[in-house]
Amino acid sequence: MKLSSLICQDCSKAAVLFNSKKRILEFISELAHDKLPYLSQQDILGALLTREKLGSTGIGRGIAIPHGRMSGAQEPLALVLVSETPINFDAIDNRPVDIFVALIVPEGDNQQHLKTLATIADKLKNKEFCKQLRCAKSDAELYQIIVDQS
Repeated sequence: MKLSSLICQDCSKAAVLFNSKKRILEFISELAHDKLPYLSQQDILGALLTREKLGSTGIGRGIAIPHGRMSGAQEPLALVLVSETPINFDAIDNRPVDIFVALIVPEGDNQQHLKTLATIADKLKNKEFCKQLRCAKSDAELYQIIVDQS
């Protein structure tokens, strides 16, 4: 599975500026609601926050993969955001996070959910790819990096 198959250009945001975990999750839920208008922004945020309560989705090296399962979701959706300044996200290595790959998936599709998370995590192991994401100056450039590298 290609990362670019889950992400559309308007779900790629470079140089966003937020100062808290809650605010970045609120912004992710706003973007997801724009793409999946049949899901409420509050429900999306609730799903993301519920998952965070189980343990931080900050996987280390400045990367987080916030995700939530939604009973009303009809297809998976991924969003990529790169923060201009890293945010404290309670990551496993205690480092602040600046790369966020958020995922909204249908509730009952556990196999696909795990496969998608594994694909994203595997792609983010590539230090050069992460460096390119961090250097993107615009949303369009960020999206192009994702398309070219996945």
